[in-house]
Amino acid sequence: MRIGELSRRTGVSARLLRYYEEQGLLTAERDSNGYRRYCAQAPERVTRIRELLAAGLTTEVIRDLLPCVQGGPGLIGCSRSEGILQRQLDRLETEMEQIRRRRDALLKVREVSEARRRADQELARMALRAS
Repeated sequence: MRIGELSRRTGVSARLLRYYEEQGLLTAERDSNGYRRYCAQAPERVTRIRELLAAGLTTEVIRDLLPCVQGGPGLIGCSRSEGILQRQLDRLETEMEQIRRRRDALLKVREVSEARRRADQELARMALRAS
């Protein structure tokens, strides 16, 4: 199938399909006139790519996982895919912990700022009473 048909069948723009090809996620043969020709399994592969992107994986990680993508949703459970997914989950846990620490620090800044504002307002009221 040509790129336009693949785009219609998957809902993914032709530009994005070309990007997937550039990233090594999707392959196409070339006709004698230079037009791309995708195999019958290309729509399913694009669907898997979209699922993995939606899970937050980079195109580089997806390229490493593609050998484990064969028909149907998800991945074939192999040491390769399990290792890659575990590393991504570990990375995500680390990022989430960093975000929690930044959130806690920001909450502390807000708490101190609010306390300072209240103290400044009290000092201003006391100064007005004294005058």
